[in-house]
Amino acid sequence: MSASRTRKTERPALSLSIQLGDGIAALPASRAQLRRWVAAAIEADAALTLRFVGQAEGRMLNREYRGRDYATNVLTFAYDLPAGPAAAAPPSERAPAVQADIVICVPVLEREARERRIPLAHHLGHLVVHGVLHACGHDHEHDEEARDMEAREIALLARFGIPDPYQA
Repeated sequence: MSASRTRKTERPALSLSIQLGDGIAALPASRAQLRRWVAAAIEADAALTLRFVGQAEGRMLNREYRGRDYATNVLTFAYDLPAGPAAAAPPSERAPAVQADIVICVPVLEREARERRIPLAHHLGHLVVHGVLHACGHDHEHDEEARDMEAREIALLARFGIPDPYQA
């Protein structure tokens, strides 16, 4: 048997930092659960920060970076990686292929979960997966992209027993 047939497929490496913004006293899920959601959604080695923020910081970031003067549920700031010699380095010396900050506004998360009458953990799982997919380069600006991204989200969330978030 060839080595490629006997070797398990390696999962992408993940470096995950979790931050609490001003006014956020506790995480809305365990660190272990957050890591599981992120690890399921990454498609390449990744260095990500999940930052949980309050209304004021969420609004400021959305206004500053998207020109919208309100707090939104999730923002993803994906960083372009340098090309050239850094990309040609041996795998052990390369920067992760995906680098991003994912910001989740806890008051918006909680309000939306209440309004939709869904468990907070289900909505949080969806926002984490959604943000990570954006970090990996997925988008939903056009209908076909949106269908593809939503299908990925639905499949990933199903692994965790979270129902389709796009069903009414």
